[in-house]
Amino acid sequence: MTDQKKPDQATTSEKPWGGRFSEPTDAFVERFTASVGFDQRLYHHDITGSIAHATMLAEVGVLTTEECDRIIAGLNGVKEDIEAGRFEWSVSLEDVHMNIEARLTDRIGITGKKLHTGRSRNDQVATDIRLYLRDEIDVIAEELRRLQAGLLDLAEREADTIMPGFTHLQTAQPVTFGHHLLAWYEMLVRDAERLQDCRKRVNVMPLGAAALAGTTYPIDRSITARLLGFDRPSENSLDSVSDRDFAIEFCSFAALLMTHLSRFSEELVLWTSAQFDFIDLPDRFCTGSSIMPQKKNPDVPELVRGKSGRVTGHLMSLLMLMKSQPLAYNKDNQEDKEPLFDTVDTVKGCLKAYADMVPAIRAKAGNMRVAAKRGFSTATDLADYLVKKGMPFRDAHEVVGKAVAFGVAEERDLSDMTLEELKRFSDTIDEDVFDVLTLEGSVQARDHLGGTAPAQVRAAVARARKLLG
Repeated sequence: MTDQKKPDQATTSEKPWGGRFSEPTDAFVERFTASVGFDQRLYHHDITGSIAHATMLAEVGVLTTEECDRIIAGLNGVKEDIEAGRFEWSVSLEDVHMNIEARLTDRIGITGKKLHTGRSRNDQVATDIRLYLRDEIDVIAEELRRLQAGLLDLAEREADTIMPGFTHLQTAQPVTFGHHLLAWYEMLVRDAERLQDCRKRVNVMPLGAAALAGTTYPIDRSITARLLGFDRPSENSLDSVSDRDFAIEFCSFAALLMTHLSRFSEELVLWTSAQFDFIDLPDRFCTGSSIMPQKKNPDVPELVRGKSGRVTGHLMSLLMLMKSQPLAYNKDNQEDKEPLFDTVDTVKGCLKAYADMVPAIRAKAGNMRVAAKRGFSTATDLADYLVKKGMPFRDAHEVVGKAVAFGVAEERDLSDMTLEELKRFSDTIDEDVFDVLTLEGSVQARDHLGGTAPAQVRAAVARARKLLG
């Protein structure tokens, strides 16, 4: 009886590495070990890297000019097939690299088999991922910049809008909404810096390291690096094929960015609640309830808050993936792509949502002001007032504490008390005390770099815009 090949099961002769093997790969193992289902998104970068590799091989004399031209034309044809939907991805060919190489050989014949000279899938995939991530970093950087610009516009618009500042989620001191938004902005500045710093380490080329030990062919890695826009070739062939630090570093950036977006989201969710009612989000960023007609749910911030855990999980996944791997390449590293791809997709989606939503936020200034008057938010200003009159701070703290206790009992804010009532607690208090007990006086008094005064908020926005470009 003649043996028949199982569905999706390739014979050893169909595998580029099949010469060593005496039986075909088990059908389940073939599906289990294949990565083409997710790494096919690297096709553009794989073809770009292959064109550069072929060009270099021709320049050093490993390929003829005619062979190089045929390979490049063939690769461009494969790319057209993929983008036109005419390309059938085969699980039996395992990954994006072998699928493209097999199609190239089908198109141009034996010359296609020469493309892989002087390289391995190990350095090829490491190069593809770096090319992919470099492009995605540039997209993310622009979306991050768009969010930063939106925050600056909103902060400038709300530079005079007074709201309560909180510690322990308790009313602390008056601030302005613009000042609060600039605190968000500073987090994003650090995120943007981390992203650009990460890009420097992404932009190093591993191609030419081959499987792990380099190649005996007279390659010139500087040519390939220049053609692909890398800053330099990597230094050590063993590290080149096994390094995934750059992916971990990107996911670390992403986890911090998503942590910041999650913090923003938490405040937006609070502020849109009936209990706070500080802001309004346009209907297009919210959803309703299937049972409660009155509901307007801040689903975008809530979903972004939820996705932060997903991205942090991907960071942990990559750290665990690499923690026990000996040099050099191991099949474990196939598991690097799905966490990385999903992190990229999640970050881009969340940044787009926020960059679109932030400029549309509308502050309810009246409600913010009423809230700022609750909780004796100018108590610290009264203590500072007494210190400036010559009273030691600890004594001033005690005086104001007693005044606050009186206000709690009477259900009145410090600014609502008469001068005579305030003088019960210290003769140092005079008519000018009401200049510091008002909300406007409180925020205006902190007129220094980084302070809450509206003029300082506007100056901070101007400085930030200049740096943002």
